[in-house]
Amino acid sequence: MGKLKKKGQAGQAKNYMTRTQAVKKLQLSLPDFRKLCIWKGIYPREPRNRKKVSKSSTASTTFYYTKDIQYLLHEPLLQKFREQKTLEKKISRALGRGDVGDAARLERNAARPDQTGKPRYTLNHVVRERYPTFIDAVRDLDDCLSMLFLFANLPSTSAVPAKMIARCERLCLEFQHYLIKSHSLRKSFLSIKGIYYQANIQGEDVLWLVPYKFNQRVVGDIDFRIMGTFIEFYMTLLSFVNYRLYTSIGLKYPPKFDQTMDDQAAELAAISLEGANLATAGETKAITNGEEQKIDPKVQAQVNKLVKQLRNEANGEKPDEQMGEDGEDDEEKATDALDKFEPVAPGGDVLLQPSYSGNDPSQLFSKFTFFLSRETPRQSLEFILRAFGCKRIGWDPILGEGSFTTDESDPSITHQIVDRPVVQAAMDEEEGDGEDNQTSRKLGPNQRYPGRIYVQPQWVWDSVNDEELKSPELYAPGAALPPHLSPFVKPTQGQYDPTIPLEEQQTEGEALDAEIEEAMEDGDEEAGEESEVENDMDVASDNDDEDEEEGSDGAEDEEEEEEDEDEDEALERQRELEAEISGKAVKSKQLDAKTKANLDKKKALEKKKKEEAEDLERAKGMLSKKKRKLFEQMQYTNNKKSAEDVKLRSKRRKLDKEKAAKKA
Repeated sequence: MGKLKKKGQAGQAKNYMTRTQAVKKLQLSLPDFRKLCIWKGIYPREPRNRKKVSKSSTASTTFYYTKDIQYLLHEPLLQKFREQKTLEKKISRALGRGDVGDAARLERNAARPDQTGKPRYTLNHVVRERYPTFIDAVRDLDDCLSMLFLFANLPSTSAVPAKMIARCERLCLEFQHYLIKSHSLRKSFLSIKGIYYQANIQGEDVLWLVPYKFNQRVVGDIDFRIMGTFIEFYMTLLSFVNYRLYTSIGLKYPPKFDQTMDDQAAELAAISLEGANLATAGETKAITNGEEQKIDPKVQAQVNKLVKQLRNEANGEKPDEQMGEDGEDDEEKATDALDKFEPVAPGGDVLLQPSYSGNDPSQLFSKFTFFLSRETPRQSLEFILRAFGCKRIGWDPILGEGSFTTDESDPSITHQIVDRPVVQAAMDEEEGDGEDNQTSRKLGPNQRYPGRIYVQPQWVWDSVNDEELKSPELYAPGAALPPHLSPFVKPTQGQYDPTIPLEEQQTEGEALDAEIEEAMEDGDEEAGEESEVENDMDVASDNDDEDEEEGSDGAEDEEEEEEDEDEDEALERQRELEAEISGKAVKSKQLDAKTKANLDKKKALEKKKKEEAEDLERAKGMLSKKKRKLFEQMQYTNNKKSAEDVKLRSKRRKLDKEKAAKKA
């Protein structure tokens, strides 16, 4: 006879463990258990059969893998938690005995760990365990950066201490400095939630969200203990990542931090970088000034010949004409000329020839000097402009320290970013001082500095996303801005694309509906005008013939007119009810030939769609039940997407009509 198996010792019951059992096995409190699970990356699991897994009559809600809990038994943080728990028990026991002095001594010991040896813990080993390689850590930076940027903008409360906020802000500024120095920022998008940024770090795309610089209101229904646990781990993770990123480009970590500049809202300017790769152009020239005098003339002559050869080959000249003075063959000379694509047969396809491109998106704003008005988001604009090559950014001194210039009248400024409407009303010199409210200098209404380009902030984001400078006229102050599209959404064939004209992507039925609706509106307007003219003519004729048409014949005509009006009202009411049920516009009595043709086409199109739907239903009857359900689910998803596209196209059509009416 085989050995009997006891319940809960094999199968799924052995593989899973409830949260209560895990807490008892680890001998921890529930908050410490939550902390440990968050830091180690252990999450609850859902078993296939709760009845088989549950070892008690009461239904358990949270289960963990038994192997995960056994893995936590060897965690060094357990001893730190237990030492902290022991100290808290000693303090509570002293207070229970009434020994206030002993409790105060233990409290002082807990407040001075450097002298008393209070248990301290670090999460360095946890980061190394969870991310064996650096690329693994970079791939997991999305949530880390979003949380740290969020906490950097929160006000300090009892749940969110000021030291945590300051450290989050400093780590975020250090990360931004790396992106500026390495030109790793790629795209950005302004949304309702905040500003999205995307950077390419060692071949990995990292996307995170930064909230706007508004006064955040902390509500009470948020569990900041859980969020603080994540922040504690993310701060350690980002410090590891920043160290690796800084050392990879030859920078010293941590960089110097000026607390005085940070108190004056300098932010990025409060951190100064140190390293071998920070020499400016003037410093590099001064360092290599002595070497320029010792250049070998033979080497310089060969370099000149090579440059001349490249230029001649780009112009299409033969390489035989460019023989060196030493009589060496062209085949032996080193050349960096690009290959040219030639057609195999005469008349073949001519491919685009490669060329040396001097357009570097990372230096998009390097030649400009910007001035930011007071109403613009200074922090985000400064970060994006610096990440794309601009080193000369000024702003009003009220926005903080660290600007290139605070004088708005500086002649070196090429672009000024403003975000206020143009002042239309002229101001009286006696009543006001002529301030534009867009600048800090006293100017007349709508007066601008000559030779300077004024744009709205969206110009910066659209130029960065398209990797080219957009036309400033489209983003002038007070102008209707073009749509700001997300660079992270790739257009899919068949879906609505705002960059394509409406006529190219609308269906045949939508085009017919639009034409019929326009014809109906034009017909209603013409009918209204004609009815007004006829009413005026009728009133005039009635006034002229009022004395002649009195009598019994007039009474009979009035009765007939009333009957005709009643019939017309009944027919009009019938049309309105039919149009309301079908969701279509009310058809006018008189239709031109084009509108009638469009109505006939629409009827034929609806008939064709109805026949296709019937054929599809008959074809679905030939499928199995499983395949039919899958097909119906796919059809439901496609219909939902197409309905959203139709809605977006109708919105765009309505906006186009409003714009055309305003222009007219």
